[in-house]
Amino acid sequence: MLNDIDNEDLLSASFEEGDEKIHTITAVDGLYQNWFLDYASYVILERAVPAIEDGLKPVQRRILHAMKEMDDGRFNKVANVIGQTMQYHPHGDASIGDAIVNLGQKDLLIETQGNWGDVRTGDSAAAARYIEARLSKFALDVVYNPDTTVWQASYDGRKNEPVTLPVKFPLLLAQGVEGIAVGLSTKIMPHNFKELIKASIDVLKNKPTQLFPDFPTGGMVDVTDYKGGARGSRIRIRATIEKVDKSLLIIRDVPYGTTTTALMESIVKASENNKIKIKKVIDNTAANVEIHVQLPPGVSPDLTIDALYAFTDCEVSMSPNTCVIIEDKPHFLAVDDVLKISTKKTVDLLQRELEIKLADLEHKWHMSSLEKIFIENRIYRDIEECETWEDVLLTIDKGLDPYKLLLRREVTQEDIVRLTEIRIKRISKFDAFKADEYIKKLEEEMEETKDNLANIVRFAIAYFENLLKKYGAGRDRKTQIRTFDVVSAQKVAIANQKLYVNRNDGFVGYGLKKDEFVTDCSDMDDIIAITKDGKFRVTRIAEKTFVGKDIIYAGIYSKNDEHMVYNMIYVDGQSGISYAKRFSVNGITRDKEYDLTKGSKGSKVHYLTANPNSESEIVTVNLSPASTARVKAFDYDFAELMIKGKGSMGNMVTKYPVKKVVQKSRGESTLGGREIYYDEVIGRLNTESRGRYLGSFNTDDTILVLYKDGSYEQTSFELTNHYDVANIEIIEKFDAEKVITAVHYDGENKNYYVKRFRIETSTVGKKFSYLSDSKGSKLIAISTQTEPMAEVKSQKDKKSDKETETIILSAFIDVKGWKATGNKLNYFKVHSVQILNTEETPQPEPIAKSTKKVPKPIPVSLPENAEGILEQGVTYSLETSKTTQPEEKPKKKQLNLF
Repeated sequence: MLNDIDNEDLLSASFEEGDEKIHTITAVDGLYQNWFLDYASYVILERAVPAIEDGLKPVQRRILHAMKEMDDGRFNKVANVIGQTMQYHPHGDASIGDAIVNLGQKDLLIETQGNWGDVRTGDSAAAARYIEARLSKFALDVVYNPDTTVWQASYDGRKNEPVTLPVKFPLLLAQGVEGIAVGLSTKIMPHNFKELIKASIDVLKNKPTQLFPDFPTGGMVDVTDYKGGARGSRIRIRATIEKVDKSLLIIRDVPYGTTTTALMESIVKASENNKIKIKKVIDNTAANVEIHVQLPPGVSPDLTIDALYAFTDCEVSMSPNTCVIIEDKPHFLAVDDVLKISTKKTVDLLQRELEIKLADLEHKWHMSSLEKIFIENRIYRDIEECETWEDVLLTIDKGLDPYKLLLRREVTQEDIVRLTEIRIKRISKFDAFKADEYIKKLEEEMEETKDNLANIVRFAIAYFENLLKKYGAGRDRKTQIRTFDVVSAQKVAIANQKLYVNRNDGFVGYGLKKDEFVTDCSDMDDIIAITKDGKFRVTRIAEKTFVGKDIIYAGIYSKNDEHMVYNMIYVDGQSGISYAKRFSVNGITRDKEYDLTKGSKGSKVHYLTANPNSESEIVTVNLSPASTARVKAFDYDFAELMIKGKGSMGNMVTKYPVKKVVQKSRGESTLGGREIYYDEVIGRLNTESRGRYLGSFNTDDTILVLYKDGSYEQTSFELTNHYDVANIEIIEKFDAEKVITAVHYDGENKNYYVKRFRIETSTVGKKFSYLSDSKGSKLIAISTQTEPMAEVKSQKDKKSDKETETIILSAFIDVKGWKATGNKLNYFKVHSVQILNTEETPQPEPIAKSTKKVPKPIPVSLPENAEGILEQGVTYSLETSKTTQPEEKPKKKQLNLF
């Protein structure tokens, strides 16, 4: 019967079935919609998202209110605080306890005692009955003021609680907050205490502000995409990893949002998945985070650091989302906008406090003045004969009439009543001088308060400066702001697989263990495979992948590697002509088939080599014995060819059939050494022209690093190297003949010295100190210039003025051994030494793709059959116009050689 009723009729339908009456059926979709919206609004406003006024969630606000009610200067058991808070927060003790611990670990509003856990290690706090808390002095100063607080009834109506607390500080940005509501979430990063106060002062001075996160766990943060913490922003957080030696790395802190336990688990997991190679990971964390990562022999520590950032929680990404409640609605803002609103709110609260203070001072002045008039003029004696209370009040009022013009407001009945409450003892001991002094003091305070109200911005700036002076000690920035390079997981993944190839059947992969081994690789590598017919494709490595039959080359493909050059000779299937080409493979689509030949049917490859450093080569081309060519074998030099793209046709080698091509000799790199640059922002090497140019590097070249601590180190020019930017004085290409000039202070002799030396060691990857081992020895200045000059400020004695002298250091001392102390700089007191820059920074020279340039056509006198001979590789002398063979005298004609 229900099926016969329309949905609309269900709202009011009723009918009888047998003896039972079925009552009105009510639709639930409307109820569900209302309930859901009510629930969503409740979660957003009352649980997950903080209010812009005080930056607190309701549970946090109620905790702080309860602690203020309990505050007597002593510590209270957290269990008691939870019980007190439950009068205002009807959600159970567990949520309140977690919120208290969270507030206590932020070390700002609550002073703690006992085991409150550790955000770095993830250790939880002890039970609420064992730990204690009380409000910090900072909280008492900036969070509370009952006169400026708006109150509301608690959930059961028995008590009042604050709608928001009158916080006079950007608390929301200092603590940070994270919450998930229905349909939206908020994630505000914590910021530095001092920087917030200084930024608030800048807001009041109409200066631009720029805030960046600062985490209690330390580490490093890349804020390139922070975008002011607005929706859609992103930050990257890294742990600080110290390279102790070739076999040990130490992690000194953990990224915000993770723990030492989770970090170690991620390292072990990455090791088990063959992403990184480690020997052991040990947690030595105590007062400071210290996780030891021990490496097996032969594993690069620099490459492992990159792998830790790529595959473990040593680097995490976060997406800030500044969502706050403004006028009972969620709003998405930027951090700087929140700061401006908070600063304005602070100014308003300070103004309100000053207005309340001024009103209180005026009331005190009024009552003090009335009291003085009442006592000095003995008005109290006039009420002795009054019989009724009304007569008493009227008599006092008449007695005050002559003096009312001296007052600043009207005299009310309440004022007169208070005069009647003055005790006789106080009247008898009244001191007019003290009363005048007190009134004068009140007037001075009133004037000062009025001045502050008239200059409220100045007063607010002074307020913030006082906060910084009073509570700023020990609140320096913990997180370093850095710019990170993007670590390619593919480049840093360890070789955890082996690549095999089945050439005949056309399969590649790490599962073909019975077939031919090619190379070690990782399971994230791309593989390039070239077949006999001149086709190739790039594919992601798998257990077994078909790429085409008759594979002649298979290897690891590196995207945008311009130094990987392929030398190839192929025959065109349509014309029968053989071509030679040199090409690099860039800009490909994975799993798409490409043709390296002209595309004719029957084309095939005679010869192919892959050259990681663009090496050229000379090959011997052997023609078919049945060909009509007179010379059946000749040499071909690939250095004559320019390096082009994969789609180039190439240059003609011969029109005769080729039997085989064999390598005769291997040439040098066509592209020359790698042009290396040093990015001084991230401390990494690159070949993309970012940063300072170091030079062109060949196989045996190294990089010299001169550190600020008076040591030096030679390193390779691998792009995976890490350099500590903050501790580097000079970094450049190593030149064994270059002289290093150093000004240093000897801790034992208490004197300044100049030394000049060459690097005599050849060990790569090891630091050597060229300073004295005495305590207090330090490097003052260093230079690798040919003729270094220094500006020295010195003073003969305390009475004389400082003198500045320019010294040519190359003439001051000869070149000596790197362990020598050097010559004493000055017999007077040296104040500063500065090396003057007298040389220009080297710049890279333009690099050609090939060392060979195509010349203009040159007319040469050649024999009639020169075309055929040229194809066979015969050489000619341009001076004599004679061939090396044959010996017979040919007829001459004009021919362009190129």
